[in-house]
Formats: sequence, C-alpha cells, structure tokens
Amino acid sequence: MSASPNRKTKKLSLGTLLARLVLVLAGLSALVPVLWTFLNSFKNRVDIVSAVPKFFFTPTLENYVYVLSREAVAQGLLNSVAVVGAAVIAGAVLGLPAAYALARYPLRWANDIQFFVLSMRFLPPVAVAIPLMVIWLQLELYDTRIALVVTYTLLTLSTVIWLAIPAFKAVPKEVEEAGRVDGYGPYAIFFKVALPIAARSLIGAIAFGFVLVWNEFLIALMLTTSDAKTLPIVASELSQLGRDVPWGILNASVILLSLPPLLMVGVLSGFLNAAFKRKRDAA
Repeated sequence: MSASPNRKTKKLSLGTLLARLVLVLAGLSALVPVLWTFLNSFKNRVDIVSAVPKFFFTPTLENYVYVLSREAVAQGLLNSVAVVGAAVIAGAVLGLPAAYALARYPLRWANDIQFFVLSMRFLPPVAVAIPLMVIWLQLELYDTRIALVVTYTLLTLSTVIWLAIPAFKAVPKEVEEAGRVDGYGPYAIFFKVALPIAARSLIGAIAFGFVLVWNEFLIALMLTTSDAKTLPIVASELSQLGRDVPWGILNASVILLSLPPLLMVGVLSGFLNAAFKRKRDAA
C-alpha cells in the first residue's frame, strides 16, 4: 500500500526533471547564438573564419569603433529612436482604450473588429508596403519620418489591441463595480482600476510591439531611400563594404541593434512597476 505513493513521487520527480531539462535546452538554444555573436563582435576576422572555433582570443574594439564612427549609423539610430518611439506611444495611446472598450463593452461587430486588427499581422510585409509606398509617393511624404511613424503605428496598434484585450478581460469585474460604487466614472475606472491591474500584461504588449517595429526591415527598406533609413537598414548595408564579408563588423552591429530594445523594456517595466506601486501604497 505504501509503495504506490513512492512510485508516484518518483514518476513526478522524473517528469519534473525532464521538463526542466527541456526548458534548459530551449533556453540554451536561444542564448548560445547570442553569446557567440557577442564573442565574435570582439574578434578579428582571422579568428572568426578559423576552421576551429576559437574561445580564447585577443579581444579588439575595432569593430565597435568602426560601426559607431560611421555617420550613417548615428543617423539610422536617431531615425529608429524617433520613429519607433513615436509609433509605440501612438499605438499605446490609441490601442489601450480601444482594447478596453472591446473587452468590456462588446459590440455587435466586436469579433469582426478583432479579426480585422489581427489580420493586419497575417499579411506579408510586401502586401502592406507596396500600397503604402504608392500613397506616400502621391502625398510627397515618401522617405520621411512621418510616413514611417504612421505606418509603424498601424503595426503597433494591431499588436497592442490584440494582446491587450485578454489582459483587460482578466481584470475582475467586481473590482470595477466597486470603483463605480466609490463614484468612479468610466474614465477613472480605466485609468485608476483597469490599467494598474493589467499593467504587467500591458507592458508586455507594448514591449512586444516595440521589438516588432524596431527590428522591422522590409517595410522600412521599401519606404525609405536615404533620409529616413532606420538602423536595421543601415546595419544591412554594412555587409556591402567589400568583397570579403566583415563578420566582426556585422556581429558588432547586431549587438548594438539588440541593445535598445533590451534597455527600453527594462526601463519601461521598472518605471511603470514603481509608479503603480506608489499608487497602491498611497491608496
């Protein structure tokens, strides 16, 4: 009689061990390429193209110095920060209230609206970029930050609405009803009740939208030529520096391209968590 619980415990522990092993392998599969890219960004080309991978080498900063010293990189970074920042802010300002309205006040066409918003992510980038390119050419806004901001706002808006609707649906209705009893109106309930409760999920939605548009390549390639080129476009042009591919420079550009999203997510999450914590403590 006492042997069966022990066997069950052993089976559970074995299953837990296998699950953790799978998670570790999945994490390593995502982390190892990033670490290898980081190491290659400090290598000379001879060390990178070596037949035997080199884990011990003399590091160099020439790759980063070359990338950061180029005027095109600075201009691309400025364009990316301005365009992506404006698009994410606009997407959050417009998308969060829209998601809350669809979650709490479902209309007859609510499902159709959600499907239409989500369908914007189904379309291939070319299907979106070609009509927009024609529109911006006719409006004489081609290769401008304004055109990219509006285009990226459409992308972030669809992403924010799609991910924020489940977050707002998870907010207990009883809490909102308690707010109404305390005299809160619809806007106060949205800002003081729904937003703080769903904050963590909403931060993830905004951060996900930021990462999508920051790394977006094809649409920016088709809507820009020189003045409004973003950092991914500039980074891709570094592969055309010569006959031999400058692997060290490419790896350094990849690392620099990845830093802003990571810093943005960390700063944004820390700031919002601290702000909401102060509000809860004050209440």
